[in-house]
Amino acid sequence: MTVRAGTLGDTMTDDLSPAERYAAARKRAAEQATALAPFRDLYDFALDAFQIEACQALEAGKGVLVAAPTGSGKTIVGEFAVHLALEQGRKCFYTTPIKALSNQKYSDLVKRYGAAKVGLLTGDNSVNSEAPIVVMTTEVLRNMLYAGSKSLLGLGYVVMDEVHYLSDRFRGAVWEEVIIHLPESVALVSLSATVSNAEEFGDWLDTVRGDTEVIVSEHRPVPLWQHVLVGRRMYDLFEESGEKREVNPDLERVARMENSRVRPADRRRGRPQRAADRERERRQRARVWTPSRAEVIDRLDSEGLLPAITFIFSRAGCEAAVQQCLYSGLRLNDAAARARVREIVEERTADIPDRDLHVLGYFEWLEGLERGIAAHHAGMLPTFKEIVEELFVKGLVKAVFATETLALGINMPARSVVLEKLVKWNGEQHVDITPGEYTQLTGRAGRRGIDIEGHAVVLWQRGMDPGALAGLAGARTYPLRSSFKPSYNMAVNLVSQFGRHRSRELLETSFAQFQADRSIVGISRQVQRNEEGLEGYRASMTCHLGDFEEYARLRRELKDRETELAKQGAAQRRAQAAAALEKLRPGDVIHVPTGKFAGLALILDPGASPSRGGPGNRRGHDRFSEPEGPRPLVLTAQRQVKRLSAMDFPVPVEPLERMRIPKSFNARSPQSRRDLASALRTKAGHLTPPRHRKQRSAAADDTEIARLRAEIRRHPCHGCDQREDHARWAERYQRLKRDTRQLERRIEGRTNTIARTFDRVYRLLSELGYLEGDEITEDGRLLARLYGELDLLAAECLRDGVWEGLPPAELAACVSALVYEARSNDEALPPKLPGGRAHTALGEMVRIWGRLDALEEDFGIAATEGVGQREPDPGFSWAAYRWAEGHPLDEVLREADMPAGDFVRWCKQVIDVLGQLAAAAPPAGTVPKNARKAVDAMLRGVVAYTSVA
Repeated sequence: MTVRAGTLGDTMTDDLSPAERYAAARKRAAEQATALAPFRDLYDFALDAFQIEACQALEAGKGVLVAAPTGSGKTIVGEFAVHLALEQGRKCFYTTPIKALSNQKYSDLVKRYGAAKVGLLTGDNSVNSEAPIVVMTTEVLRNMLYAGSKSLLGLGYVVMDEVHYLSDRFRGAVWEEVIIHLPESVALVSLSATVSNAEEFGDWLDTVRGDTEVIVSEHRPVPLWQHVLVGRRMYDLFEESGEKREVNPDLERVARMENSRVRPADRRRGRPQRAADRERERRQRARVWTPSRAEVIDRLDSEGLLPAITFIFSRAGCEAAVQQCLYSGLRLNDAAARARVREIVEERTADIPDRDLHVLGYFEWLEGLERGIAAHHAGMLPTFKEIVEELFVKGLVKAVFATETLALGINMPARSVVLEKLVKWNGEQHVDITPGEYTQLTGRAGRRGIDIEGHAVVLWQRGMDPGALAGLAGARTYPLRSSFKPSYNMAVNLVSQFGRHRSRELLETSFAQFQADRSIVGISRQVQRNEEGLEGYRASMTCHLGDFEEYARLRRELKDRETELAKQGAAQRRAQAAAALEKLRPGDVIHVPTGKFAGLALILDPGASPSRGGPGNRRGHDRFSEPEGPRPLVLTAQRQVKRLSAMDFPVPVEPLERMRIPKSFNARSPQSRRDLASALRTKAGHLTPPRHRKQRSAAADDTEIARLRAEIRRHPCHGCDQREDHARWAERYQRLKRDTRQLERRIEGRTNTIARTFDRVYRLLSELGYLEGDEITEDGRLLARLYGELDLLAAECLRDGVWEGLPPAELAACVSALVYEARSNDEALPPKLPGGRAHTALGEMVRIWGRLDALEEDFGIAATEGVGQREPDPGFSWAAYRWAEGHPLDEVLREADMPAGDFVRWCKQVIDVLGQLAAAAPPAGTVPKNARKAVDAMLRGVVAYTSVA
């Protein structure tokens, strides 16, 4: 059942007949007897129609899915589940996708119900865990379900806030696991952003959880106005006339004017520009420009549109924006507000030593806060981020420059939201933001109960298309797509509880399989249409001289053979190039033939010995494993130090000259690079690039190609005067036949896909001795207690005793490789690693990963995204080791070259896995004791500061 907002509400009694007034009175009396009536009295505003409908469904014993815009108040429904649980003497678990949101919700519920009734469970904190109301991250609840925790006794309601996280490719499976495994007696409250397929998701919930009411609201309680800021002028994006909503023609005129300014007609024709045209262009340029960050905030302040959040898709950009505002002299707080800011900040940071405050840039950060300006991103210390959030909510910070992570659940609404650009870096390339992302970001604008309207402001950028922006702003967000895959840990836990057959059945009830089954219907219809088309194409290519299908096959074989030989030639050239690279030595001067760094280069490290590949690449390699090919580290004539790849060497290269590399050379020092690059240009700048001879085509001497050409010439259809017409129909026939086969394979692939993946995982775990039939072994029980992306690798390391005897700091260094993933795939220099036994253990971890990787390939798992084990990344090992050894923060951060927020986040993830090892490892060994010691050693200073207010 789907209910749109506005269909229900309080009935007005004016102009009602006596009978209608009597019916309304009876309805009100009935409502007073429900749990909803006293709950409504807890709020100083009237509930919206969709909130009432959802609460009524929940009280009637149904599960509910509420899909509504950001800021519309859908968490009211979750709070009603808390109210019902307390009234009925049952428990309610309130789950969130991120720890910061859990902390925030915990604080909200403590204020209402008191600390005795509310608990908190995240990877960092455990507070009053047996309380009737417990806030937790979704992963915590998943782990409780698999462990059969006694805390589940008496559980009546589970709230899944931000349930659209189910689409997350890395963590989304957790939401489906919880939904599938929750006891039938538990009522599920799912709260989602507005997604375009809420009804489909609701149908699945109805299938796996029973009676579920789907309530969709697209109404924003605070209207959102869309603007574009061009120079000093603010344009409305839309112009509304009656029910019509069109792009503002003034804004379209600005776009046309800017385009004409870029390429004036007189310049295209080569004529001199007239004085009038120059004056017109000068005026246009004066009006069409992108204002600076300080100018934007100043403009919003003068318009009464603060507080504002400006989204910048870069951490460095957020910090730079604050500095630009400070340099401009911008001040948004008066003396009283500044004093209050300092008081709050000093109180919240009183436990941080002065030495650490200097390292963290505390005083520069405080200056911005006192002026009412701040950044907010994942690289900041969690305590600093929380203070920014607190001051913003209190109106003491009025301008925040944030990355998009702020939009993911934190309750931090503003009067205005500013988007600097409509493109972002996704880790691989710059891409346009999606309608769903635009909706999520701009949804922060408009504070319910404070603002009568919210404002979304997009800054003008050169080449902006107002029509495209209008399409972005007007789209109905995004569809919810399952990312569910059965992991190794999930498999052993399922088999432990349900056996193999029942586990397989449970996985077939996943949302992923539900969506796959639905998609098959449309694909089957397309196959039928294709088969009809194939009949028509076959008739059109019929030749009266012979079998044209046979003739077309010969032509295809010829083309395929020519393509195959071309590939072999390319492979041979690559092999020759790789062999030439193997011969290079430090000090060789070469000419890089192509690519971004083409030109003179000095070999610093040939890269022929094992060297570290890119993080996150399952087929990549690190410094302990065998590489796919040489990746020389070079210094270019332009002073850049880069790790090149085989793609930069399509032809063999030979040394042109030799140079001595000074022992004092430091690749990280700009001065060292500058001096050596200058010497390189002096020594070899006169050399010219070598010329490469063109090789003879292999096709010219191939007997198979000669045979096929002869057969084609002898075939009867070769002499047909309509041969090429028939060939075009044959090509269409073949292309459609190929497409049809792909569709048929998709149908086969989507039938029981999750169960088939589970079968492969089951067979691999049986091969390794974690499972035996419907039972899990002792090793399987070990794996069942390890949660993480590299769960199987961790279990194998424990079984093989890789970490036995490692001191606590070295154990922390090794464990860090299980959780850390570098943000950049282009790391020229390998990371620094601890020596001794830790270095040996890290190498052994990579060798075990290589063995698992090959085994996964054998079982068909390696290509299954989200299941196989990625390569461990030792990029945080040195920082983890130094921190666990007790070194001060400034030293560790300087050596790690890492923001404090990232450092704290990775440390806490290492601590989480160490805690798992302490509980899972065989008690007779050294790992449990040393893991606990490592946790104690790392849980200090900035890492230990609690994130619960």
